[in-house]
Amino acid sequence: MASVGGDNKKESELKLKLYSYWRSSCSFRVRIALNLKGLEYEYKAVNLVKGEQFSPEFTKLNPIGYVPVLVDGDLVLSDSFAILLYLEEKYPHHHPLLPQDLHKKSINFQAANIVSSSIQPLQNLATLKYIKEKVSPDEQQQLAFAKHHIEKGFVALERLLKDYAGRFATGDEVFLVWFPVSSVSVPADLFLAPQIRSAVERFKMDMTQFPVLSRLNEAYNEIPAFQDAMPEKQPDTPLTSAS
Repeated sequence: MASVGGDNKKESELKLKLYSYWRSSCSFRVRIALNLKGLEYEYKAVNLVKGEQFSPEFTKLNPIGYVPVLVDGDLVLSDSFAILLYLEEKYPHHHPLLPQDLHKKSINFQAANIVSSSIQPLQNLATLKYIKEKVSPDEQQQLAFAKHHIEKGFVALERLLKDYAGRFATGDEVFLVWFPVSSVSVPADLFLAPQIRSAVERFKMDMTQFPVLSRLNEAYNEIPAFQDAMPEKQPDTPLTSAS
């Protein structure tokens, strides 16, 4: 439930502020969580292409210059995983993001970490820009590098989730990672949905070899909290004006 400048609600009424970039998969994760928990927040756009993440104003919030950043009163918190765990601790009764079952909770963390540690950092804007500047300006080489690591991670996720997946990653509820049964298993699901979408839309991955992930992606696309967090629905997306 994002609000931007010009909305009727005064900024002071929106305690939560999310510094986000429309195409950032890390920001996407947090947007889903805020939507699932029904929390209103002010959307603060940070244009990564223009380098606004390196401005003095933003690096005061996050010295490493990454989105997302969540501001909750006097608290300034960066890193999507840290933000999700903070929201879960502060708002435990607003659609829990973690299953109670220890086994499923552990699988959620494992799947989320495959995305956040072994896939996303190797295909993000900063990494590909570095390869372009230091290794090769050939876009096909940059694309091949990213797709190699996405595919490697997806193979691991398929093997990990095949025995757990229900409608979502670890069953029928949405969590950090979703196990496909019939509901949403939040921790893993919040990491999987943005990564799968990025792989398909941005890197044109062939998903036919990943039936579990493909099935999960179809389920995510039916959930309003996920739909409203989509990159093309954010106030800073260039897709609206381009269409």
